[in-house]
Amino acid sequence: MKNLCVYFFIIVSLCACRKEKPHRYNEPQAANTNMLVDYVNPFIGTDGPGNTYPGATVPFGMVQLSPDIGIPGWDRIAGYYYQDSIITGFSHTHLTGTGAGDLYDILVMPINSRSNKRIKENNFKPFSSFNHEQEKASPGYYTVDLLDYGIKAELTATERVGIHRYTFPKDENTEIHVDLGYSLNWDKPTSTYIEKVNDSIIQGYRMSTGWARNQKVYFQMQFSKPFKSYKIIDDKKRDGLPFNGINSKIILNYSTEGDEQIVLKTGLSSTSCQAAAQAIKIETSGFDFDFYREKAMLVWEKELQKIKITSTNKDKKSVFYTMLYQSMLAPTLLSDTDGRYKAANDEHGLYKTGKDTLAIASGFNRYDTFSLWDTFRAAHPLYTITQPERVPDMIKSLLAHYKETDELPVWSLHASETNMMIGYHAVPVIVDAYFKGFDFDSELAYKACKESAMVQDRQINVYMEKGYIPVDDQHENWSVSKTMEYAFDDWCIAVFAKDLGKLDDYDYFLKRSENWTNLYNEKTSWIQPKDAKGAFIKPFIPKEYTSYFCESNAWQYYWFVPHNIDALISKTGGKERFEQKLDSMFSYFPKPEDKLPLFSTGMIGQYAHGNEPSHHVAYLYNYLNRPSKAQKMIRQILENQYKNEPNGHCGNEDCGQMSSWYIFSSLGFYPVNPAQGIYHIGIPLFEEATIQVLNGNIFKINASNFSKENNHVKQVLLNGKPLQRIYITHKEIVNGGVLEFVMTNTANENYLKEVEMPKPNKVYH
Repeated sequence: MKNLCVYFFIIVSLCACRKEKPHRYNEPQAANTNMLVDYVNPFIGTDGPGNTYPGATVPFGMVQLSPDIGIPGWDRIAGYYYQDSIITGFSHTHLTGTGAGDLYDILVMPINSRSNKRIKENNFKPFSSFNHEQEKASPGYYTVDLLDYGIKAELTATERVGIHRYTFPKDENTEIHVDLGYSLNWDKPTSTYIEKVNDSIIQGYRMSTGWARNQKVYFQMQFSKPFKSYKIIDDKKRDGLPFNGINSKIILNYSTEGDEQIVLKTGLSSTSCQAAAQAIKIETSGFDFDFYREKAMLVWEKELQKIKITSTNKDKKSVFYTMLYQSMLAPTLLSDTDGRYKAANDEHGLYKTGKDTLAIASGFNRYDTFSLWDTFRAAHPLYTITQPERVPDMIKSLLAHYKETDELPVWSLHASETNMMIGYHAVPVIVDAYFKGFDFDSELAYKACKESAMVQDRQINVYMEKGYIPVDDQHENWSVSKTMEYAFDDWCIAVFAKDLGKLDDYDYFLKRSENWTNLYNEKTSWIQPKDAKGAFIKPFIPKEYTSYFCESNAWQYYWFVPHNIDALISKTGGKERFEQKLDSMFSYFPKPEDKLPLFSTGMIGQYAHGNEPSHHVAYLYNYLNRPSKAQKMIRQILENQYKNEPNGHCGNEDCGQMSSWYIFSSLGFYPVNPAQGIYHIGIPLFEEATIQVLNGNIFKINASNFSKENNHVKQVLLNGKPLQRIYITHKEIVNGGVLEFVMTNTANENYLKEVEMPKPNKVYH
C-alpha cells in the first residue's frame, strides 16, 4: 500500500502537467505536450503486414490484453485487424508482429439483451460492431464502444494482471462471458478448468497446443460486483462448478443500471491459480481502474523518457516513439511474483524427462517470447543501451532454457521451443552481452553456446561434417541460409572462446565461421546451394524464392557475412565490383510477372525491408568509402517504410526488430555485426537526440546545419574531435558524450577517406 500511495502522488503530479489526453493516430497533437506517451500510436502495424495488436500491456509484461476480431487468418494473426468492424472479445495474451497464430488465452466478452447476432465466421460467438471513432489506444490503455450492446470497454494492465472496466446500460440480462474454449488460427485448447471461489472470484486454467506446445495459463479473475448466477457451456453440455472440459465457457449473469461500471482483474501464471491470485494481491489493491491506467502510463513514460528527440515533425515524432514503444513489447515475462515458472522440460517428454516441470528463477525475472532469428540483429543490441537492468535477466532466461533442455532456445514461446526459423541466435545475444560487461555466469554461457552449436539436430550435424548444408527433400530445407547463419554464430562462439582463453575452440569455431565460402561459386559470384556431392544446383536464378533460402532469395542473403565483410568484398572481386552488385541490389526491381511471397515486402529493388536478412545491407556502402550512398538508402527507408498510420509497417514488426532498426537508424548508427560491440555510422533523422545510459550518463546526438535540404553528412565528430572511423563503440555510448553530425546538401565521400575500418575478428569492448 505504501508503494501504491507513492505511485498515486507521482501520477497526480504528472497528470497536472499533462496538456492533452491520449490521442488516436489521426488526431492533431498539441505543440507543447509534456508527455511522450502522447506521441505513441499503438495502431501502427494493425493494418497491412505489420501484425501488431493495439491493446494494453506494460513493458515486457506477461499480459497483453487486447481486442480480438474473432475471425482467423493471416491478417488477424495478432487477433486484431484494423479493416474489420466487429469485436468478439478481449483475450489476455498476444504476439506482437509475428507470422505465428498462437495464444489468445482467456477471452472475456460483455453482452446484454440488446443484440443476439451470430455469424459462422467467428464460430457463432457473441460479437459487437465497432468503429474507429469510438476507439482509442495509448500505452497501457485501450478503449472501444461495443455499439450493438451500448457497452463501453476499457483495458489496462500491470505486469501479470489484466484489468477491464465495462460501463453498461440498464439491462436485467447483462452477461460477462469468460471463454476458455475460444481459439484462433494455430491455437487449440486441450484442457480447461473453471471453479468458483466465491460470488466475486473465479479461477481455473487453459491448456492448449499449437505453435507453442503444452502451453499452460492459470488464472484468477476477480470482479468488483458479485454475479447473481452463472451457467457453464461446453461440448459436454454439463452445468456445475468446478468444471473440467475442453471448449468450456462460463457466463456470469448481472442486472445493471445505466452507466454502471464493473471492473475485472485477471491474474496470470504458468504454474498455478494460487500464483495468479498472488499476482493480483501484489500488483493491485482494489478496483480503481483509473489508478492502474495512469500507473501503466507512468511506467511507459519512464521508459520512453530514456530517449528524447527534437523534431518539429509530429508524424516523425509519433513514429519514433511508437517504434520505441513496440521495441518493448517482447520478450515477455514468464515467472511469477515468487520466481516460479513452467520449465521448458514438460511432462509430455518433448524435452528431457525425469525433472520437475516447474522451475524457480532465483534473483532474476524469467522471460520468454524470444524471436531470436529476428531480434538478435537490432532489438537485443538496443536493449543493451535502453534496458541495461533487464539484459542480465534476459541472458539468464536463455541460460535457464539451456539448463532445462540442453540447448539454447531458437524461437521459444511460453516455455515451449517452436524451433521456428534457423540459426542458434541466442549465441550472438549472449556474446554481445558478455563483451558489453553484463553480469551472468560466463562459463555456463560459453558451455551453452558451444553445446548448442554441436547438437545433432536441425542439420547441424551435417553442417559440421560437410562444412555446408546440402539440399535435401525437406519442404523448408533453407540450406544456404542455414549455412550462412550458422557460420556467423560460429564466429561469435570463436571470439567468446578467445576471450575466455579457450584457444583450441577459438581455432575450431573460427574455421567453421568460414563455411559460407563453401557455397560461394567463383564462376557466377553467387552464394548458391549444393547437393550432397558438392555440386552446385542447376538451374539457379538469384531472384527466385526457393526452398534453399529462408524467406528470401539469393540477392537478399548474399550480404549476410556480417563477421567478415572484407572477405565478402574480396570474394566478389574487390570494392568496385562489390559496389556494382550493391547498387544492383537496390535497383533491380521485380518484374510484374515475378511471383513474390507473402514476406517479400518493403521492396527497393531486391532489397526487402519487410524481412530481416536485408536490414544491415544499406550500411555496407561504408566499407566502400561511399557513405553518401548509405545515407541516401537509410533516409529512403526511414522516410518511406514507416508511417504514422495503421498500415505503417512495411512488414511483420517481429517482436521489436523492425522498430529497433528504426530507432538505431534514426539516431544515426546501427549494429551491422550485432556481436562486435560497435555501431556503424549512418545519418540522423532528427536535429537532436539524447539517450539516458548507465550511471546517469547522457549520450547526445546533434545534427548541425540540420534542414530538409541538408540530407548528407559532411563530417562526424565525437566529443568535439573528428571521428576517424566508420563506427562508434558501445563503450563510447554508455560512457556518455556528444556525437555530432555536420550536415550538408551535397554528397561528401571525403570524410571516410583513410578512416579505420572494423577488424573482422576483433570485438570492441
